[in-house]
Amino acid sequence: MKKSTLEEIEQRFDADVERFSDLNTSQANTLDAVFNMELITDGIQKVYPNLKNILDIGCGAGNYAIKTLMKTNNKVNVDLVDLSQNMLDRAKERVQQYTSDQVNIFKGDFRTVELEDGKYDVIIATMVLHHLRDDKDWEKSFKKLFGLLKKGGSIWILDMVQQNSPEVQEFIYNERYGAFLTDLKDKEYQEHVFAYIEKEDSPRPLVYQLNLLEKVGFNKVDVLHKHLCFASFMGFR
Repeated sequence: MKKSTLEEIEQRFDADVERFSDLNTSQANTLDAVFNMELITDGIQKVYPNLKNILDIGCGAGNYAIKTLMKTNNKVNVDLVDLSQNMLDRAKERVQQYTSDQVNIFKGDFRTVELEDGKYDVIIATMVLHHLRDDKDWEKSFKKLFGLLKKGGSIWILDMVQQNSPEVQEFIYNERYGAFLTDLKDKEYQEHVFAYIEKEDSPRPLVYQLNLLEKVGFNKVDVLHKHLCFASFMGFR
């Protein structure tokens, strides 16, 4: 199947700003979404009590940046990147309420947007990397993210992941995650979610991504949480 273009992804998110503006229910079809948000933002607060610069790629309506600011301090520079101008406008409006420093928005693909190398203490990447495509794209993107961090900076990722084994993938994704979606709403909803994942996303296994982080230079790579086909993980520069 031919995957969605960036323009098609942009259009889908342009029309879904309200849902993504809720800190607690914006990603109901993502397992442990609220738990992972608390885990990642608590982790950032513990590691960076004097946080200065955040980059949130695929920021949506700004939920992760807001949660981070609520837990750290109100003098953080926040740079937000997203394909959707509607998302960026809402994110800037919401995030600016929690910091007296600048909130800068960059419309476009994080792979091509011009950002300052070595600037960021923290990069947040939640439910965005699964839009990467072939191996070359994944490696080039991880190298760029590495270069954007300060020495001692870190990337914090939440995303959908595959299993290395097709048999285990069938069990984890089709059976277990499929049952979760059906229980969340109904069989029609499960089919709807599976259809747009198939059309729009191309996730990679967690082990693949951890190895790639190390390959491009990250050290102290670690897994925070995994539940079926969703995982949160991170790495330091």
